[in-house]
Amino acid sequence: MSPGLKKFLIFGVVALVLFLLISKPTESAEAVQTALSWLGDGAQALVTFVERLFS
Repeated sequence: MSPGLKKFLIFGVVALVLFLLISKPTESAEAVQTALSWLGDGAQALVTFVERLFS
């Protein structure tokens, strides 16, 4: 990937995130909470797997 394209994509993602945070803060917060919940569930499943593996 060329450096110019990479910078353009990063700028676009940052601009989109800022737009969503400013225009729809409640929905953005809910989306972040959902994503963190998925990550927490995945981490808990991994911990359970490792515990069962070594017990």
